[in-house]
Amino acid sequence: MKEILITNDDGYESDGLRALIEALAPLAHLTIVAPANEKSACGHSLTITKPLRFVSVGDDFYKLDDGSPADCVYLGLCSLYDDRKPDLVISGINRGANMGEDMTYSGTVAGAMEGVLQGVPSIAVSQVMTKTDSGVFSYDLALAQKTIFTLTRLIFERGFPLGARQFLNVNVPNIAPSQCQGWQLTRASNRVFGNMAQRHTNPRGEEYFWLGSQPLSFTHTENGDFEAISNGFVSITPAHCDLTAHHAITDVRSWLNIDAC
Repeated sequence: MKEILITNDDGYESDGLRALIEALAPLAHLTIVAPANEKSACGHSLTITKPLRFVSVGDDFYKLDDGSPADCVYLGLCSLYDDRKPDLVISGINRGANMGEDMTYSGTVAGAMEGVLQGVPSIAVSQVMTKTDSGVFSYDLALAQKTIFTLTRLIFERGFPLGARQFLNVNVPNIAPSQCQGWQLTRASNRVFGNMAQRHTNPRGEEYFWLGSQPLSFTHTENGDFEAISNGFVSITPAHCDLTAHHAITDVRSWLNIDAC
């Protein structure tokens, strides 16, 4: 039977995690290691200043006391699988998009990134949310469940389509499955960033700041993930851990006036 290690960054009680478990249970044996608390926007962080502890919350289901998604995958692979590895690592279903440069902040994406660094094919999956007139975010996980079920089954039948240290970043529009236009292979769009730091004063008169979330805004990118989502497609972006700007090496070498090493 196939084996999948699951994590997320919204915490072990997240409805997105529960939906992912429900979707994948017919396909494989699942081991779940998720943060005890929400770790959104923690990036690819590992906890090295204090000990971590697995806390069992069900059969092959653990919360990692104050751990990050990368911690969950790293320790899950090192401690729960002996000498073998799972067939797949899946991180999600995240509440909110992880597109463009937001991937660098994302704990969800970091979970998949840690998986491929440890030699296991990996997927990050995120559910785009819609803000209602009352200011509440709404989302329907049915399409995300259908997408990850079909994608996982395809991987088990045909193999993982990427090489070493490469993973799939999947974003799902907030629409019903019947409204989906299909899957689209995309590149990461360019995010427009602003300053959402809110200044406040506590009852003691001390100033503090609270970082808020920013509206999704992107510049036009051909075949971009944001454009795909906007047009009702599931976005599937092949990503890798190599941050080298390969196309710029020649220009920088010329600028430095040095020979190749």
